[in-house]
Amino acid sequence: MKFLSICKISFIKLMIISISLFLMSLYMLINELVYFLEWEVVTLNSMNIVMTFLFDWMSLLFMSFVLFIASLVIFYSMEYMSGDKTINRFILLVLMFVLSMMLLIISPNLISILLGWDGLGLVSYCLVIYFQNIKSYNAGMLTALSNRIGDVALLMAIAWMLNYGSWNYVFYLEVMKMDFDMMLVGGLVMLAAMTKSAQIPFSSWLPAAMAAPTPVSALVHSSTLVTAGVYLLIRFNILLMDTILGNILLLISGLTMFMAGLGANYEFDLKKIIALSTLSQLGLMMSILSMGFYKLAFFHLLTHALFKALLFMCAGAIIHNMNNFQDIRYMGGLSSFMPLTSSIFNVANLALCGMPFLAGFYSKDMILEIVSLSYINMFSFFLYFFSTGLTVSYSFRLVYYTMTDDLNCSSLNMLNDESWIMLKGMFGLLVMSIIGGSLLNWLMFSSLYMICLPVYLKMLTLFTCIFGGLMGYMISNVSIYFVNKSLLNYFMSYFLGSMWFMPYISTYGIMNYPLNYGFNVIKSFDYGWSEYFGGQELNNNMLNLSKLNSFIQNNSLKIYFMTFVLWIMLLLNLLIFL
Repeated sequence: MKFLSICKISFIKLMIISISLFLMSLYMLINELVYFLEWEVVTLNSMNIVMTFLFDWMSLLFMSFVLFIASLVIFYSMEYMSGDKTINRFILLVLMFVLSMMLLIISPNLISILLGWDGLGLVSYCLVIYFQNIKSYNAGMLTALSNRIGDVALLMAIAWMLNYGSWNYVFYLEVMKMDFDMMLVGGLVMLAAMTKSAQIPFSSWLPAAMAAPTPVSALVHSSTLVTAGVYLLIRFNILLMDTILGNILLLISGLTMFMAGLGANYEFDLKKIIALSTLSQLGLMMSILSMGFYKLAFFHLLTHALFKALLFMCAGAIIHNMNNFQDIRYMGGLSSFMPLTSSIFNVANLALCGMPFLAGFYSKDMILEIVSLSYINMFSFFLYFFSTGLTVSYSFRLVYYTMTDDLNCSSLNMLNDESWIMLKGMFGLLVMSIIGGSLLNWLMFSSLYMICLPVYLKMLTLFTCIFGGLMGYMISNVSIYFVNKSLLNYFMSYFLGSMWFMPYISTYGIMNYPLNYGFNVIKSFDYGWSEYFGGQELNNNMLNLSKLNSFIQNNSLKIYFMTFVLWIMLLLNLLIFL
């Protein structure tokens, strides 16, 4: 009962704050207001420590969405995590996670951004290893170490900004593109964002983080951890427009989108398929951001948060009912056993594909039409549209495996749609996944875009989606080796299905060999010759000198001297006598 009350209180408070922030963001958006607050924390003589906060329509709207999703995730956890004995700790970790994200969103200062950034990294590690087993520990370590690269890049950016006299980067946004130093800071920030948003070559931690409980995955993959990098680059967007940094990011994010789409078509773990779809959508956000359309990237960030959280919640309900099976090959016929959950799952899937008039359609369609209108090379154009086709392909493949045919699990099953608390949590996001796209479109883009394209380019997005869906369903339904020839080649399917060998490079390549080499170096040098001729030798010499000194200190030299003189005199007397 105590746990239920904590969950309910958290849910109600977060929902109230979310609605308040949403109304405030509307007020600021309509009146074009920005509030820059400085809070003097400590003043000591001439030194003062000041915390700065930036409140504009973008930060308030994003915070509203994060809190809305977090409140529904906590409500959902009341049933999903009900069997857990340490549930209070779980809720507190989730609240700490959300608090870190809040700090990151409202910070115009690189120091306070680092506090939120590291808070996200630390709490995400605690949540990934929440189910304490070897797989979770390995996944947590991979997540933490991959994100540390970005943390170091952010620290270096902070050190480099000492040249400017302030860490409030918003003061220098106008001069950024003209100054080489600021471009260097921008490059380091871009590296940090790439690690947090899991772009190539840092992608392997994202599917590994699926070891966390499903409510955490719903929060992480929609609006918190992975979107932190995108949000940071939205704030630094001036650096990416018509610069070498933007071109590099366009290539990397396009390849990430392509790689994740291919990998999801070969994956059989339900949660990992949805994780790879997150990676694909992050690539889409990053790529349109690198072309200078930061508002569009933010628009897709918000719409994606809604249906991706809903997808994870539905996946959690399915896994919960399937007795913790995650392999989609065991599933089938779920539309008969769990009609309500299946309907919500399909709505979220169609929103991800860009089905007209659902949330994902408004952002994805506008992004692809802007790409068709822009001056980009053929390779990037191909990556955009082919990756969109792959998104629809793996979504329809997922629907085929989970919803159609017969259940491939045990003959005695307890599948039902009576998880009312989980369903209530999902309904809130279901409504937003249907109306959220058009709502945000009306709010963010007050004047309509007129995108005038030839008919074949205008229809290309629709054709890509239809063709991708047909291919995904056909590859699953028809004799699989007949259609998908790559499966006949073991190495090709292994390469495409394992994210281009990135997990192996990230673990064995980056961690195993350098760590072993470092161990040998430290054993030979620091613990070997360097120790023998350095600290150890000095220690031995000092020890011997102190022993001699204490021997002298603890004995009477007068007695020794008189004894010595007496012995000499005795010997002389003997010699004279003889």
